Amino acid sequence: MHQSAPVAACDFVVFGGTGDLAFRKLLPALYLRDRDGQLTPDTRIVSVSRAGLSDEDYRDKVHAEVRAFLPPGTFDADAWAAFRERLYHRELDVTNLAAYQDLAKVLVGGEDRVRAFYLSCAPKLFGPVSRNLHEAGLITEKSRVVLEKPIGTDLASARRINDEVGAVFHEHQIYRIDHYLGKETVQNLLVLRFANMLFEPLWRSGSIDHVQITVAEDLGVGGRGGYYDDAGALRDMVQNHLLQLLCLVAMEPPASVDADAVRDEKLKVLQALRPTGPGDVVRGQYRSGAVSGAAVAGYTEELGGPSSTETFVALRVGIDNWRWAGVPFYLRTGKRLDRRSSEIVVQFRPVPHSIFGADGPPLSANRLVLRLQPDEGVRLHLMTKEPGPGGYRARGASLNLQFSETFKTRTPDAYERLLMDIVRGNPTLFMRRDEVEAAWTWTEPILAAWAADAVGPKPYAAGSSGPAAAIALIERDGRTWHEEEST
Repeated sequence: MHQSAPVAACDFVVFGGTGDLAFRKLLPALYLRDRDGQLTPDTRIVSVSRAGLSDEDYRDKVHAEVRAFLPPGTFDADAWAAFRERLYHRELDVTNLAAYQDLAKVLVGGEDRVRAFYLSCAPKLFGPVSRNLHEAGLITEKSRVVLEKPIGTDLASARRINDEVGAVFHEHQIYRIDHYLGKETVQNLLVLRFANMLFEPLWRSGSIDHVQITVAEDLGVGGRGGYYDDAGALRDMVQNHLLQLLCLVAMEPPASVDADAVRDEKLKVLQALRPTGPGDVVRGQYRSGAVSGAAVAGYTEELGGPSSTETFVALRVGIDNWRWAGVPFYLRTGKRLDRRSSEIVVQFRPVPHSIFGADGPPLSANRLVLRLQPDEGVRLHLMTKEPGPGGYRARGASLNLQFSETFKTRTPDAYERLLMDIVRGNPTLFMRRDEVEAAWTWTEPILAAWAADAVGPKPYAAGSSGPAAAIALIERDGRTWHEEEST
């Protein structure tokens, strides 16, 4: 198997280093890359937060918190001991310029290495933190800044954040992260499309009936209720994750995998999105129910009060260009659903004529399923003949590519790949400013329509597949949502 090469020496500075994202994703990813030899011996990881922790206190806290989020079998005592020594903590009020001098002290001696400032904090702080980093003299030519989603809550706030950060950092230094773009299957989509003659000639309206993109979660909002109630499923998932997946499915072949070549084509898709009509969008909110046999509370019960925030969205999306004219893209995402699954389904058109006659076997159209989680892989559904004499007994069968089985290796987490791309200076899998703003331009009218709608989201039981209106959304077109098969 291919072994990833070490990256350049780096100082990772994580604002919000005692937060949920740092413990669940960032620190496990950095440990795994260190364990596999990608971090140089002098690479440092500096946590910034308001917690009054010494370096040793922070190292103990990371040890206690992070081990639970490591994949089974990946903890190694010697590797962890070495990783532990990379960790530092600085208590800092990010709005206080004078406080940045303490951060400057720990970074002394690293002026010639990559500095990655990871802003895992509230988006309203992106601008002030960037400005204070500049005023404190901490930004070098090799610095990058990483912005977690959401980039704003609407187009105006997104532009304001982009202006504030862009006043300090050049665009090539700004990495707007969407971890879905780091998933193995998402990247494999580009290889499947553009490295196989089998697919690209058929990747258009003449051969494809429709496309479905589903990101389903069985969990509720948990401890993110405060953030989530201000965001909702449209801002939290659709405006970024789902639209980015749609772009990779629908974009024209770029001239190369150069970052701007890929992002130019994604931008064209966003600019070609047809505005949604009143019947193209369904929003829902989960009520109490049962998930995996366990009773769970409804959204407002978890939140502790009434709310009109959506926890589920389904959309029918059109792309107004030659390749996709007349092909609907069905998108859905929600919390407290009956399963945890993320997948892209490309449904091909049926054959135009069956040579087997009216009494012949029923033929199912081909379908390509790209599974993002869990168990990343690709499945192609075909028609084949059952073995044996006595005529044509056709049945559906699948060519199943599961990455873990085929390549006999652990699939790295998306953050592992994206963090290393940040150090390498490769922005291909990150969003450019114009992409973010184009996505908000398309999304804003939906938010405006909801603000004027007194009805609110449609209820659905926790543990179901979402509100009935989402089923009607696709079935009125004579289609059905794809449901997960056993592997």
